[in-house]
Amino acid sequence: MERVLEPEVMDCLEEAIEYDEMNFTEVNTAFAEEAIALAPPEDALVLDAGTGTGRIPILMCQMRSQWQIIAIDLAKNMLEIASRHIEQAGLQSQIRLELIDAKHLPYADGQFDLIVSNSLVHHLPDPLSFFSEIKRVLKPNGGIFLRDLFRPADEATMNALVNSIGKEYNEYQKKLFRDSLHAALTLDEVKQLISLIDLQKVEIYQSSDRHWTAKRSWSQQK
Repeated sequence: MERVLEPEVMDCLEEAIEYDEMNFTEVNTAFAEEAIALAPPEDALVLDAGTGTGRIPILMCQMRSQWQIIAIDLAKNMLEIASRHIEQAGLQSQIRLELIDAKHLPYADGQFDLIVSNSLVHHLPDPLSFFSEIKRVLKPNGGIFLRDLFRPADEATMNALVNSIGKEYNEYQKKLFRDSLHAALTLDEVKQLISLIDLQKVEIYQSSDRHWTAKRSWSQQK
């Protein structure tokens, strides 16, 4: 099935609210738990690329009170909702929100101990530039934890996935999910992109019936 791009920036207020109201607590918690295991337990500077409404960095900082996270997104409405969540959690001193294009990061080479990203790649028309940038700003021994949807092989598989997400999701939320699946990369495409930038010792694998994961522990690099 061919890739069909969706808008790179989800900055419609309705979309931001609908996305935030979808219950991803379980998967976000699992993401945060896996991510924090890939960086040193002491002080760490983390980049969350495509933070959306900020749910994941909040969970990570609740688990690692000494960490600092820079959470970026190109959608102003997403960041406004994220700001409210961070304030409610009392984590303004740990999490800094920035309106930044993940394909053109303004950060120094080798700045971050860990880079995480959840469900950003399928929004990018040219994901290679993003992968190149995270390699540049990551410390040589830094950790990586990226996760996103992968594109189903055919329409029937995509329909089955959309129908599986439950009655608690309305038709608009189901449309958002379908569009995201259609815009996603395949696992082979992800592997090819990471190979092109020569990012070493990254484990890339299918992590659910709809997700791929790319990860590297900071301790694996010498």
